[in-house]
Amino acid sequence: MEARLAHPVFDSIRYWLERIGDQPSLELLNSFSEERNLRTESGRPVRFVAPSRSDPYYEIQLFETGQVQTRPENWHDLFNALAWLAFPRTKARINCMHAAEIPREGGKRGRLRDMLTIFDEGGAILECAEPELERMVRESRWHDLFWEHRARLRAALRVKVLGHAVMEAALAPYPGITCKVVFVAPSSDPDSQAADWLASRGRTPRDLPPFPILGYPGWDERNGRAEFYADTRYFRPSAYGNAGKRVS
Repeated sequence: MEARLAHPVFDSIRYWLERIGDQPSLELLNSFSEERNLRTESGRPVRFVAPSRSDPYYEIQLFETGQVQTRPENWHDLFNALAWLAFPRTKARINCMHAAEIPREGGKRGRLRDMLTIFDEGGAILECAEPELERMVRESRWHDLFWEHRARLRAALRVKVLGHAVMEAALAPYPGITCKVVFVAPSSDPDSQAADWLASRGRTPRDLPPFPILGYPGWDERNGRAEFYADTRYFRPSAYGNAGKRVS
């Protein structure tokens, strides 16, 4: 495995990365899909297939056939496939909600699908055991969160990256990499909790607070200094106040 894939950003898919090794293929990905019994919410078995012509209704096609167009030699597509393996319920819920919303939009994409796309491409699930830490994230109190309460953060908040575009960006990490996040309670099944949140609470991109992931202790070799968090290019104050709601 490439050394750059050792970064904690990839911990959520590490089990599958290690099994794929350095020769991913559609056949191997589909054997994992069968092993996991991956299915869309329409009940179709998920299968990773070579790309065909561009389809403006990709999400409907996926919902109806279970086919995920994938270039296994392409990092973006490969990370998407591995996210299906790691977060099957959340990925199926995103697809189902897209497919249900498209016919109602009249060709004009709405805020719900904007939110779904942002989370799919750039999302993370935060397992958080302390409401005060969650408030710091929602209020963009980055110095307090990442520096003043560093030990609490390590103990009580876990980051599980889902977004395949964020994973691709993390191949060459930079301090500005930011996820849009869903909070869940610590449990053995954050995937199901995130899927339930999407179905019941998520409506617009503003429901997803930002989280600059390389601020998490140990996720960047430079973040052991307080000055790291003073750079407002990366650790920005909130643009519009608190956002979103906690999963109960």
